[in-house]
Order: sequence, then structure tokens, then C-alpha cells
Amino acid sequence: MNTNRIWLSLAHMGGREQEFIQQAFETNWITSTGPNVDGFEQSLETFLGNGVHVAAVISGTAALHLSLILLGVKPDDEVICQSFTFSASCNPICYQGAVPVFVDSEKDTWNISPEFLEAAICARIKKGKKPKAIIPVHLYGMPAKMKEILSIANHYEIPVVEDAAEALGSMYGGMPCGTLGEMAVLSFNGNKIITTSGGGALVSNNEEYCTKARFLATQARDAAPYYQHSQIGYNYRMSNIVAGIGRGQMQVLPDRILRRRSNNQFYRNCLAGIDGITFQNEPAPAFYSNYWLTTIIVDSEKTGGITCEDLRLALENANIESRPLWKPMHLQQVFSHYPYYGENVCEKLFDTGLCLPSGSLLTEDDLKRVADVIRTTLRV
Repeated sequence: MNTNRIWLSLAHMGGREQEFIQQAFETNWITSTGPNVDGFEQSLETFLGNGVHVAAVISGTAALHLSLILLGVKPDDEVICQSFTFSASCNPICYQGAVPVFVDSEKDTWNISPEFLEAAICARIKKGKKPKAIIPVHLYGMPAKMKEILSIANHYEIPVVEDAAEALGSMYGGMPCGTLGEMAVLSFNGNKIITTSGGGALVSNNEEYCTKARFLATQARDAAPYYQHSQIGYNYRMSNIVAGIGRGQMQVLPDRILRRRSNNQFYRNCLAGIDGITFQNEPAPAFYSNYWLTTIIVDSEKTGGITCEDLRLALENANIESRPLWKPMHLQQVFSHYPYYGENVCEKLFDTGLCLPSGSLLTEDDLKRVADVIRTTLRV
């Protein structure tokens, strides 16, 4: 019996990454600029389409930080953020000395609730604190309800920054996630659908935003024959070596998207008809998820008392990595004193949800092994 470790989401190289890296070595472009950086940005712009511009940086977190700077977020300003997410979605708010205002999820996509979003905006305006930005997250690759979110944002004239870190290749209404807001951020961390080992990007239809982001990301060095700086800058620019990995990865991105979706369908087929197991689903034809991670909800009242934690431990005992859903930010000690609007949707998701191994390197035997452990634990 195969007992090798099955990981949640490993990097998957396409084969040509080394060629671009070797070119960088041969031409001595071992720096934070160069042909690979330019080429990677151009590949992303072509893939996303819709006239977007891209600035490649060292992480999705850096991209989000830059987006808030570009929007003029300052100390004591307020920024609305989805509570059900990873901390990188809201940490940059605090980098700016601003206040994160957390909003609950809705049940269809698990992303920010338009209802509670508007309630939060109205409540903050009554307190004399109109939010400076809204950060919805396309969680696990599932697009948020952008039509409703953008309608609310436009009504109150608040810019939207999409956190599309998990959603490269996902679509909403025929438009790629990451092209719908004022700006968006992507991540190329080692566990993402494609990787540069570590890296990210800021995306916008506004070319000035990306030009300014590149300037800020290279220590805000002014145009002068000596080192002159008129504002604070950051060491955030992606390196030419790392971007070479990204150029190779872009050549296999369509295949990676299809593979993740195929993994998701395999699990659905294997676990179909099991009472108490449900999946994160595309709620309507407008939603197209890359299913970066396949996630399930475990209803212990229907599984004979077996919980998502029981399944996680059973998988771990079989040398299979799985992971609980994100712990909401308003429940985190470091953020617990900030405002929160909602009920308990994201808390219940956290209590009952599990991420299954979803990487594009997984074989059919790997997927079957995961499903068999789940079925055995549930006694079905």
C-alpha cells in the first residue's frame, strides 16, 4: 500500500522555468529588473486581458500594501475587509496605521456578504468614518458576488481592491477575477495554482497605478544621476530570477486550472451521495472557480457525530495533509478589538470546513486514497 505523504498543494513545475532562469544567468540579469520581469508582466496582462496593466512584486501582501498606499490610506482611516480570509488580506491595512473593519460572509460563495458590507459602510459613515477601500476575497478560487459588491461600492464611491491571490484563472460574468475592481492583487506563493516560489502582482486598468507601484517598489528612487528620494519607498520589486520561474509557469497555467477543476470533480464523484458532506459550489453560471483548493463542509448531525476535525485527524493518520478553513480575522487575538459586522456565517464555516489535497501534481491514485480515507472514516 502506498503511504507516501500526500500534500495539500505543492508547486508543480512545467519544464521550461529553468530555461528562463538560465537566460538570466547567461546575461547577468541577477537583479530586480530585467527581461524576465517584463516578460512575466506581459504574460499576465495577456492572460487577464481587458486592457489591464501588471506590476510584479515580491508577494501578494506587498501588492496589497502598495494598493492601499496608492489609494491614500493613512493612519486612522478605515478599510473594509472580508473576515473569512488569510491574515495577509488585512495585515497591510495595519501597516498603514489604518483600521480594518471586518465583514461576514454569505452562504453561497463564502465570500464577503453584500448585505453586511452595506450595513458596515452605513454604520461607519454614521460614525464619521467613511471607509477608504473595500477588500473582497475570492476565497479558494471562488469569485465573490462582484456585481452586488461593485454596485454598493460605486453607490458610496469607495474603491474596491480584489484579493485574487487564490483566484488566478477564475472568472465572474465572463471577466477574469483580478480585472473587476479599481485594483487587484495576485499571489504566486509556493502553494498557489502557479508559483514563482514567492511573489505577487498588482493589477489595474489604470496604468498610472502600476507605474507608481513599480516606482514605490524600487525604493522610490527619483530620476537623478545619484540616489535621490522624495518619498518613502519599499524593496518590493520581483527579481529577474523569480520572474523567470513565473514565465515558465504561465505556459502551463491553462492546464493547471483544468487539473484543479478535474480534482474537484473527482472528489465530488467519489463522495457523491454521502449525507453530511457538501462542497463549495459555483452558485450560478456567472461563477467559474479555478478550485485552487477543494473544500468541504461536514455536518456532524448527519454523519453520526463525525466532525471535520475527525476527518482531518484520520487523513493525517494516513499521512495525508488537509487543513481547516480559514479562521475568521475577527476571531484572531490580534484583530479581535476591531469592528465586525455580520452574524456567524464565517464562524460556522470555520467550525465545519476542511480543505482537501488539491495540487495539480496529484495522481488519480492519490485522490482515490484521500476519498477512501474519508469514506472509511464516515463508514460509507
